[in-house]
Amino acid sequence: MTNAVKTAGLLGLLSALFILVGSLFGGSNGVVIAFGFAVVFNFAIYFFSDRMALAASRAKPIQPGTLPRVEAIVGRLAQIEGMPTPRLYVIESPQPNAFATGRSPRHAAVAVTRGILDVMDDRELEGVLAHELAHVKNRDILIASIAATIAAVTTTTRSAPSWR
Repeated sequence: MTNAVKTAGLLGLLSALFILVGSLFGGSNGVVIAFGFAVVFNFAIYFFSDRMALAASRAKPIQPGTLPRVEAIVGRLAQIEGMPTPRLYVIESPQPNAFATGRSPRHAAVAVTRGILDVMDDRELEGVLAHELAHVKNRDILIASIAATIAAVTTTTRSAPSWR
C-alpha cells in the first residue's frame, strides 16, 4: 500500500470519527459541524503538520554557514538522490535525535539536536541524515507528520486543565 493511500485512509478515518462523534453529541446538526471541522482539520494537518512538528520540538532554522557540517552532508546526499535540499533545523537538546517532516520532498525539513551533533562523527551523522532523507524521498514523512501532530493534539488536549 502506498503512503498516499495510507495518508488518505488515515485522514478519512479521522473524518469519519469526527462525524460519528458529531452525530452522537449533536444529531444532524452535529454531523454538519463535525464535517466542517474535519475539512478544516484535514487541510491544516496536510499543509501545516511540518510546522507543527517543528514548533512542538522547538526547532530553530539553521542559518546558512551556522552548521556547515550538517549543511554539507545534507546537500551532498540530496544531490546524490536528485532531490531538493530540505530546510534544516536545530533543536537545543542534549538528547541525540534527528527527524524529517513535511508533506513532500519539495516541502521537507530535517531537524537535528545538538546532542546528536556532539556525539556523532561525520560518518555516523551521514548515516542518520541519509536515513532521514530516505524518509523524505519515500514520502514516509507526511503520514508520520500527521500521526505525530494528532498525537501532540491528543496529548495536549488530555493534559489541558478541566474548567468544571
